[in-house]
Amino acid sequence: MTSAQGPSELRVAIAGFGAIGGVLATRLDQGMPGLRLVAVSARDPDKARARMALAAPVPVLPLAELCTHADVVVECAPAAVFREVAQPTIEAGGILMPASVGKLLEHDDLIARAEATGARIIVPTGALLGLDAVRAAAEGKIDSVTMVTRKPPRGLAGAPYLDQNGITLEGLSAPRKVFEGSAREGARGFPANVNVAAALSLAGIGPDRTRLEIWADPAVVRNTHRIVVEADSARFEMTIENVPSDENPRTGKITALSIIAALRSLTATLKVGT
Repeated sequence: MTSAQGPSELRVAIAGFGAIGGVLATRLDQGMPGLRLVAVSARDPDKARARMALAAPVPVLPLAELCTHADVVVECAPAAVFREVAQPTIEAGGILMPASVGKLLEHDDLIARAEATGARIIVPTGALLGLDAVRAAAEGKIDSVTMVTRKPPRGLAGAPYLDQNGITLEGLSAPRKVFEGSAREGARGFPANVNVAAALSLAGIGPDRTRLEIWADPAVVRNTHRIVVEADSARFEMTIENVPSDENPRTGKITALSIIAALRSLTATLKVGT
């Protein structure tokens, strides 16, 4: 990576210019101390340029080039291109902030590579509350972590697991459990839906021991996650109901805000939380 403009300024590039990336770009454009937006990438560069209503427009670059212009690369692109964003950033020794946390479980070799190159991988809290408590409990002994996710059926549409198992949610009139297994299996089968489970597993007892249930529930209007943690230091339960993004029902509005908070923490004088 090339050097930053100043000792207290970090240059930020955004991989993906959809429901999350658009919000991040707007907030960075409005001004965040110590952070400056320098580039974005998008599946349709011409469309991205046309909708870039920023006071200070930035170039739309190929995914692999973002890390050559920035100190921090925020990944909020389609999960299928995760490695195209992550690997160059890690090889360049930069900071990777992934929204597609579930893909990190499939490409966990990148974690070891980051240690070798001096890169950092910072996983935002995303749509999950209580991540600090899970991380603290993991310093002791955690016996079990269970997460139950309920989403409106349209929020699960297109998930590979549903297609592979011939599960249709059209016309669903009652709650239906569509998956039960490990967080690793869930992240593979629902790459656009359970990044929260992946983050939870990385903070706690790992993706193979973290248990996950996914329900399609026509009665819910918000993406709901209930987490139960049994540890030697505490037993706690957490429930969060996230408002889906208007642009992408698979994503909660709080996800973009969480990434903004994580970016702020990189340069903040006062950092609250683990």
